[in-house]
Amino acid sequence: MRKEKGSDTQMKNKHGKTISKGNLSTLKRVLKYLKSNIVFLIASLLFAAGTVALTLYLPVLTGDAIDMALGKDDVDFAGISEILGKMLIIIAFTGVFQWLMGMANNKLTYSVVKSIRFDVFKKLQRLPVSYADNHPTGETVSRVIADADRLGDGLLMGFTQLFSGVLTIAGTLIFMATINPIITLVVVLVTPISLFVAAFIAKRTYSMFKRQSEINAEQTSLIDESMSNPNVVTAFGREKALYKNFDGINEKLRKCSLRAMFFSSITNPSTRFVNSLVYTGVALAGAITVVSTAWNAEPFTVGMLTCFLSYANQYTKPFNEISGVVTELQGALASAAKIFEILDVPDEIPTPEDALVLDEKNTDGTVSLHNVFFSYVSDRKLITDFNLDVKSGERVAIVGPTGCGKTTMINLLMRFYDVDSGSIKVSGTDIRNITRGSLRSSYGMVLQETWLKSGTIKDNIIMGNPDATDEEIKAAAKATYAHSFIKRLPDGYDTVINENDSTLSQGQKQLLCITRAMISKPEMLILDEATSSIDTRTEQKIQGAFAAMMKGRTSFIVAHRLSTIKDADIILVMKDGNVIEQGTHVELLAKNGFYTSLYNSQFVNI
Repeated sequence: MRKEKGSDTQMKNKHGKTISKGNLSTLKRVLKYLKSNIVFLIASLLFAAGTVALTLYLPVLTGDAIDMALGKDDVDFAGISEILGKMLIIIAFTGVFQWLMGMANNKLTYSVVKSIRFDVFKKLQRLPVSYADNHPTGETVSRVIADADRLGDGLLMGFTQLFSGVLTIAGTLIFMATINPIITLVVVLVTPISLFVAAFIAKRTYSMFKRQSEINAEQTSLIDESMSNPNVVTAFGREKALYKNFDGINEKLRKCSLRAMFFSSITNPSTRFVNSLVYTGVALAGAITVVSTAWNAEPFTVGMLTCFLSYANQYTKPFNEISGVVTELQGALASAAKIFEILDVPDEIPTPEDALVLDEKNTDGTVSLHNVFFSYVSDRKLITDFNLDVKSGERVAIVGPTGCGKTTMINLLMRFYDVDSGSIKVSGTDIRNITRGSLRSSYGMVLQETWLKSGTIKDNIIMGNPDATDEEIKAAAKATYAHSFIKRLPDGYDTVINENDSTLSQGQKQLLCITRAMISKPEMLILDEATSSIDTRTEQKIQGAFAAMMKGRTSFIVAHRLSTIKDADIILVMKDGNVIEQGTHVELLAKNGFYTSLYNSQFVNI
């Protein structure tokens, strides 16, 4: 059997069978969210109690009406009319209470789901970058959206039917006991059979629904990946492979769903069979009692039997509903467990309370790396014993073949990852003793991969400086040569775009990202292949703008086009995580080493 991942705590009993405690612990965590919505919970319970009380009073009136109609040549029409009037009033109030209970349950359920979703979203902002690197986006989205929706559906059904069901069972037992304790005992003795059947099936549905949720996440991830890069899929003719992969996941989901639904579907028929036995037992015992007490001073009348049978039916009905609720809750708890897995991931290493807050007053732009060791995987070394001292205002270029550690250096400088050993200092302070927010905001960062949020062109630019004026925005756009294409857009700077907007080229998106960095006026700059999507002519112009922006600012530039970093103060040539050469462009060419071979390789065919 496949061992399920997640927060399930499992143990083996003496017979070697696996006992899952995950659903119980998950339920406790879900119930904690009810504390902030206790008003809706109390209201739901009160309205459920009112609904049940009124519903249980109706059979009493029905029984009385039947007894009034059975007297030979003595039908009490006046009494029956009075009872009918009471029944109409009770039915009206029952409907109102049910509606109010539904409103309270809706408020309670979706408030809980809202709180869980909000906590997960906040958690995602606190997670280390390694989590996003190791978990497909589609899987995370599935947990926050689809699993939360399923949790909400399960809770809604639970609150709607579970409260009233439990109260109905308790209420009918009390009413039946007041009418005939012996027949009530028959009902009580048969009840455990129904509970056993429901519990037996429920234990087997949880793991199935959890597995179903995992496969759903896998499917969502695949769809997200394929829709994010449709051109790549088409260009490499991967449609058939993608179809095959999707079909395999779809088949797994079909089989898992069938198994889960099989067990969940037999719950209701099984409990109904047991309930029919209860009803039959009550009918037989009641009929015998009616006949045997016909001549007693206080006979068990036909009306009382009718009332008792109605109670027996009402008593057994919640077991059918509760069994369905339990099945739905199994699926909801399986989804909740997937959500809580995100909440259980450790946050980024906390920053000390007395951590330094970097600002323009205490940032001199110096950066030093001493004896830095780092690897993404423990058994695969990447950066080993790296040392570097960068003076204020220096431009540091990092070059080398793919996979040598260039981008990793940027991740370490921004503290997206922490070093395994050694230290990185900014302005003489270890970055582990600097608040992450102030450290990262001290850098202006432009990456090879562009990211734009849904909003206007202006909204995307001022992310780097929310207080920027329209004049400053246009000046920054002109400096990066973005103004010319922006003004040609339908609404200029007010044009609404999104990350996947097809009206903008990749180069234009990159220009917007560069503009966003330029308007922020940071103390330091990180440019990771910042002009990779821009044509050579525009790149030359932007390099001039970058030069003006970097004047007096410490800058780190990762570049493949070595022609763009000729003017760098320091060029670090990396290979296999180590700096093998270091110096200016002229000095490195004079060495006629690895840098020279890299530089010449880019112009061999020119």
